[in-house]
Amino acid sequence: MSYSFKITQDDNDRRLDRTLRSIFKWVTLGEIMKSIRKGEVRINSKRIHDPGVHIYEGDELTVKWPLKNENTDERLTKFTSLGKIKIIYQGQNVLILNKPSGILVQPDEAGGDSVISRVWGFMKSKTPAAVHRLDRNTTGVLAVALHGDSLRELEKLFKERKIRKIYRAIVTGRVNDSDEIIIDAPLLKDAENNIVKVSDDGLTAITKCKCLKISKDGKFSFVEIELLTGRTHQARVHMSHIKHPILGDKKYGDFKVNKLMKNITRPLLHAYELDFPDNLNEALNEIAGKKFFAEIPDDMKNFLESRF
Repeated sequence: MSYSFKITQDDNDRRLDRTLRSIFKWVTLGEIMKSIRKGEVRINSKRIHDPGVHIYEGDELTVKWPLKNENTDERLTKFTSLGKIKIIYQGQNVLILNKPSGILVQPDEAGGDSVISRVWGFMKSKTPAAVHRLDRNTTGVLAVALHGDSLRELEKLFKERKIRKIYRAIVTGRVNDSDEIIIDAPLLKDAENNIVKVSDDGLTAITKCKCLKISKDGKFSFVEIELLTGRTHQARVHMSHIKHPILGDKKYGDFKVNKLMKNITRPLLHAYELDFPDNLNEALNEIAGKKFFAEIPDDMKNFLESRF
């Protein structure tokens, strides 16, 4: 059975996969992508195989899921508070959060725990949507759009790379502290194995790295990382590529060093700052020209205090 409905102004000019994810919140991303690949999703009766195609107000979207899932819809609102997620800024159109480690940004199953699941409960609305992603164990600043207009504008700003994304991390080895390092290495994602590698066949990926401090024994560095592109696992792969992997990273890190650091249970990577440009439209005017910072988490603070 298939179901058809019209795209509203809230989802005008958005990517197909992101629109489906926001409308069918109980359907996993994997199922959505599989359905698109199999040609089960249609726009104006035309089968679509590209998840990145844009849809517009008035388009007729045909899918295999009903707009409401009676079996799971109630579970989407079981969360009533943000828990350990701290609010950095709350406006009419945008919510800026400090995400803790150990929680997904989006639920990976119907009714599952995630930042967005908690925001839905906290806001008593299923409209809010995350604009970008942080890995489960990456902490830090996260922007959430509260309405369709702000969601579209934020997605556009991220796509056009007009928002500065600055991270802080503790990495292995002594990073050259005299110059800013530019890492220009294309990244190729192996979706099946959920791993990313540097490859000439990959997508353009550029990272800036600056050393902030060297540990007393010279074995670790505290660095600032700016992502000029937004590829999956970019900071982690690029730092590993220049032989300074992020401490605690079990996928791309220095396994011998990680083994010695038994109290480090995650990659010590933190999304520290989001900077927004001036002269934004009405949907984002409240954050135009502002910078938002997320406090460094305790595990990184403790390591810096004991080693640096």
